[in-house]
Amino acid sequence: MPVDRHFLTPLFQPQSIVAFAGDPQGEPPTREARHLRETLVASGFAGPVTWLDIHMTGTLADLAHSRADLALIALPAQDVAAAMEIVGRIRCRAALVLSNGMPKPLCLELQQIARRHGVILLGPNSLGLQRPSIKLNAGGVGPLAAPGPLALVSQSGALTSAMLDWASTHGVGFSTVVSLGPNTSVGMPQVLDFLTSDATTQSILVYMEGIRDARRFMSAMRAAAYAKPVVVMKSGRKAAGTRVALTHSAVIVGTDDVFDAALRRAGVVRVEQFTQLFSAAQCLASRFRPVGNRLAIVTNGGGPAVLAADWADVHGVAVAQVQDLGEDADGAAYVQAMQARIEDQDADGVMLVYSPKAGGDPMAIAQAVDAAYSPTTKPVLGCWMGETSVRAARQFLSTRQLPVFRTPEGAVDAFNNIASFYRNQQLLQQTPPPLGGGAEPDTEGARLLIESVLAERRKVLTEMESKALLAAFHVPVTRTMLARSANEAMLIASQLGYPVALKIDSPDITHKSDVHGVTLDVHTAAQVRDRYNEMLQAVALAQPGARINGITIQPMASQQHGREVFVGLVNDEAFGPVITFGAGGKMIELINDRAMELPPLNQFLARRLIERPRVAATLGEWRNAPPADFAALERVLLRVSEMACALPQLRQMDINPVIVDDTGAVAVDARIVVDTSTQAPGTYTHLAILPYPTGQEREWPLKGGGLYIIRPIHPDDAEMLQGLVRSLSQESRYFRFASAMPELPTRMLARFTLIDYDREMALVAVVKERQVAEDGGETETERVIGVSRFITNPDGETCEFSLVVADDFAGRGLGSRLMTSIMDAARSKGLSTIIGLILVNNAPMLRLMASLGFHIATFAEDPDFKIATKAL
Repeated sequence: MPVDRHFLTPLFQPQSIVAFAGDPQGEPPTREARHLRETLVASGFAGPVTWLDIHMTGTLADLAHSRADLALIALPAQDVAAAMEIVGRIRCRAALVLSNGMPKPLCLELQQIARRHGVILLGPNSLGLQRPSIKLNAGGVGPLAAPGPLALVSQSGALTSAMLDWASTHGVGFSTVVSLGPNTSVGMPQVLDFLTSDATTQSILVYMEGIRDARRFMSAMRAAAYAKPVVVMKSGRKAAGTRVALTHSAVIVGTDDVFDAALRRAGVVRVEQFTQLFSAAQCLASRFRPVGNRLAIVTNGGGPAVLAADWADVHGVAVAQVQDLGEDADGAAYVQAMQARIEDQDADGVMLVYSPKAGGDPMAIAQAVDAAYSPTTKPVLGCWMGETSVRAARQFLSTRQLPVFRTPEGAVDAFNNIASFYRNQQLLQQTPPPLGGGAEPDTEGARLLIESVLAERRKVLTEMESKALLAAFHVPVTRTMLARSANEAMLIASQLGYPVALKIDSPDITHKSDVHGVTLDVHTAAQVRDRYNEMLQAVALAQPGARINGITIQPMASQQHGREVFVGLVNDEAFGPVITFGAGGKMIELINDRAMELPPLNQFLARRLIERPRVAATLGEWRNAPPADFAALERVLLRVSEMACALPQLRQMDINPVIVDDTGAVAVDARIVVDTSTQAPGTYTHLAILPYPTGQEREWPLKGGGLYIIRPIHPDDAEMLQGLVRSLSQESRYFRFASAMPELPTRMLARFTLIDYDREMALVAVVKERQVAEDGGETETERVIGVSRFITNPDGETCEFSLVVADDFAGRGLGSRLMTSIMDAARSKGLSTIIGLILVNNAPMLRLMASLGFHIATFAEDPDFKIATKAL
């Protein structure tokens, strides 16, 4: 029974409650206590609820024998710590502190008390939670919402209340509503983990203002989005909103562009308005099969189609076709057009627009469309414009799983969300390694270069040093030599060949052009001498006191059809290193054309990064120039990704310009900023997304002959993992999952294959098998024959393991090897103890654990299990 399936169950699925809201017979001591008394009683929670006052200690001894799941605390600030101590003594498993306005020191004291007693703590300064399916309304977000498939997680109590109020008038129901305060111990990642495996939740809606731990946030968000649609609205797009968010939620906000890149990589959809949260969730929870962003528009009037096309252009949605059926179009015409567009290979989705006409029958058209529509095809969205005459038709369609909107812009937004979801899910599937697989970089040489710069108490590398660092990672750079005199400059220029470029070399000068420190197209030795002396004089006037190492000489780039692009790296406060790409040259700040991606990259991610900025349009056939070498640009980005992973000292990098044409790409100029780092090599703690751990792959001999590989799992293993589970005997499946399920549900399969390698690990044993093809030839396929995994417990010191081996490979040493390998992985994470629950009748597993030195004992909470424990 993996820990992540039950960690927050006492909080979100309590069987019994203890409520601290003052003397049950007296006046509520706080506004929160009054709300709690009203809402908890009105909601009709079916389990036992005991109302306590902290001064009524006579009942504590009795309560200690009936361990309550959840404690609700709505007391004055000075009484909350005492209540938490009582919660710990009566062995409550979770606590929700609804008291507001509590100072930070008291919040920290409550967290310490909770940790000491092993209590899960949500709050303080939280508006609480709702679980409509069990009639639990614990807090002040409003009346209990209707049950439904959506979960809402919000970092703003006021917005939570507003969303619930809107949802109640639009028939939207919820599985879970939780308002996270700024001082809560249970944060966004833990709640997302719970909702990922919650069977009552089909889609997750998130309002957020910032994060505390980027690695933990990305891990939870990626796991959730792999299992079910996640829609996010984040504040702080502009500077003013960012400032408010910083003071509002006490979290790191980060650059909004970087947040966008992180959310894309997490596989989620971001919206701008809270009403879009619900429409996006409705569309994504349907059984549509989205594949692209080309939208066909079917309409009975030209004006609405123009509005839709304009809005589509704003959001980058391609309009595949506009079909105007005319004012007299009936249901049959709409159905025929819809079916034709569904069959059209040039369209990825269809929008049906109906504008009220005299004598028209909007309900008849809606019913005809409904009868012919299937949600398992391409996305089909409706837009029944107007209000009085079309309201009934719109309500009818909304109950028939066809998303319908009042305006063309709303429908285009919804389709854009569907297309974004498809694109972002592709990004989510990527699990790149830290190195791209090309020639091995000189990582040690690069580190020595950085250390020498820092030893001189410098942080900005010169152009020569920057290019040397790039060259260590096999980034192509122009040949550059440093001249310390005019005569030396002439000799170097003659050796390199004319024309040449001269650039000032100084650790104190950031932008060379701003101080007249760049001269291009120098064709003769005399010009080199003159330009050299002139540049030294100009720089001395522009920036007196700047240290001058000399002037670099390099040949002018000779690419006739070269395009100037920019590759860079920045360090975001929240997410760490971020790779940027866009238009390059002198006007880079003015053009402001860039896209971002979090490292590590692979070829797929690098190509998508190249395609996003506007400069991508110039990289194909452009102005009689042949297409640029995309593969060369991809290699540059992959090398920069390797640098971002291997060198945590990197703070900024500008490679501008990179000149690319049909023959390749070369870095002409570079500027790199570094700083000290205490991170151990190869730990990657500076990255928001941990690279795929290629270093843990090992080949082992199989008892009885043959070889197998043990390696970390990745998302592409999903089909093979499902094949393993299907091949197991009913007894083996029951031993592993305490269930006789014939295969893994989609969400569990996603959870098991897309993992966070930082807090968990799953190792698969893989063999290669030969199969005879229909034409008589042989093909080699891979097969997963065993899996071991651990998940770190909430205490951060222990972990829980699981193990399964294919029935036809039992007894061949596979289980022992998988267990020792997973224990090594847990030990390398600094974990102290590994624990596992084993069914009492699983004798082979119990024998194996005993042979590996595990202590076997009865599991106090469930007599059907034994608990196996081993110190690491």
